[in-house]
Amino acid sequence: MNEQETESLDLAALEARVDELIRTIDKLSNENRALKSQQATLSAERSLLIEKTEMARTRVESMIARLKAMETRP
Repeated sequence: MNEQETESLDLAALEARVDELIRTIDKLSNENRALKSQQATLSAERSLLIEKTEMARTRVESMIARLKAMETRP
């Protein structure tokens, strides 16, 4: 095998590796985009759950206060 053939093989191997890296980058980019979208959705859900929890806490505290008021009535 002469030097030109060796260089050609090396170049082909390098080209294949670059193509593989480009595919990996595309895959990771898509995965990253999907994860960011999922994170935004989960963050919104978390905020909603925190709000609902606070509303439930307020209602329970109100019920407890009414029950205590009923206990103290003659």
